Amino acid sequence: MSEFIYADIITIGDEILYGQIIDTNSQWISAELDKLGIKTRQKSSVSDKADEIIRILEESSERSSLIIITGGLGPTNDDITKKTLCRFFNTELIWNEKVLEDVTAFFNKRGREISDINKQQALVPANCEVLPNTRGTAPGMWIDENNKIFISLPGVPYEMKGILTDHGFNRIKQRFQTPVIFHKVIKTAGIGESALAEIISQWEDQLPAHIGLAYLPSAGEVKLRLTGSGADEISIKEEIDKQLQGVMPLIQKYVYGFDEDKLETAVGRLLKKHSKTLATAESCTGGYLAHLITSVPGSSAYYKGSVIAYSNEIKTKLLDVPSGILIQYGAVSEETVKIMAREVRLKLGTDIGVAASGICGPDGGTEEKPVGTIWIAYADENQIIARKLQLANIRENNIRMTALALLNMIRHQLNPENEL
Repeated sequence: MSEFIYADIITIGDEILYGQIIDTNSQWISAELDKLGIKTRQKSSVSDKADEIIRILEESSERSSLIIITGGLGPTNDDITKKTLCRFFNTELIWNEKVLEDVTAFFNKRGREISDINKQQALVPANCEVLPNTRGTAPGMWIDENNKIFISLPGVPYEMKGILTDHGFNRIKQRFQTPVIFHKVIKTAGIGESALAEIISQWEDQLPAHIGLAYLPSAGEVKLRLTGSGADEISIKEEIDKQLQGVMPLIQKYVYGFDEDKLETAVGRLLKKHSKTLATAESCTGGYLAHLITSVPGSSAYYKGSVIAYSNEIKTKLLDVPSGILIQYGAVSEETVKIMAREVRLKLGTDIGVAASGICGPDGGTEEKPVGTIWIAYADENQIIARKLQLANIRENNIRMTALALLNMIRHQLNPENEL
């Protein structure tokens, strides 16, 4: 089997360190490298200072065979990546006529004259091969030095992706012989990480050494990632499928899908399968559940609408929650949320209605009902059921976890045997 090839990814720019821009480049690059059988060993963000960039380049070239750099390739004085690469490789900038021609054409196509500053984009390190950029003016650069490959790319995501997709990945595949890396992701909802680990502990203990397991928890769900590597993709997939058959009977009632599946997509499939329609009544989630449901293409086939009953006045006027119920039990109560689920179903004329009302925080809690107290409910023509959630005091997480808990409630009611 081929040995693993390791990569370092470096993002350059003070704006990333200041938190003004989110580094999505590293995430995308590492995911694409994984498909090629290349493991990312480290991701680094560094300021627009030559000495810092040099230091990171030295460290990266010590541990990895492939170093991919994004950012700092603009035409202004604060974009110093090309000059710093020349210093690192002890070379100089030279004019590249093809790049000058491409940059000139880029501006002419837009009815603009190329400025002297923009002409500087045609200056590239003498030891590089240019990777054309059809989406912008800064070319990519491929440098092969001391049996290491350095690729420098613009920081603009769609330009970076275009260069790697059009010119970079095929060259990387040709340059490195790599093993196959294959992942299978099992997606679960309605169970925490520690409880899941306890259920599958014996199965996990018997996993072969070449199959790795990772727990990937997030708000409202836990993903299990099985990873195998080797020379033959078919045999790796067969081995992981065998392990999948061993673990699924233990956790099937929590599993809603695999790989890129989303809970809202899985619920949408069930609603279509059973020819059921859905309406939602949201208080504390403020429309987030509706957003998840309608993010699925084709959701209009089963989703009719929502009432965002954020205030008690709207709960009373639009969902007929009696004021006496609100006074006696409060908006955050089993009694209120059951009425909300029932009434939204009846008023919107759907088979199913669901509702949520709670205290997402960070304030608004009481001793009796602390922040994170949420009630959710499900209603159809035969039943109305409710469940209390006791979450933490992180508002964003509480909103998402509530929405996912409602989706999971629908999933269980439509698919009690959890047939996938």
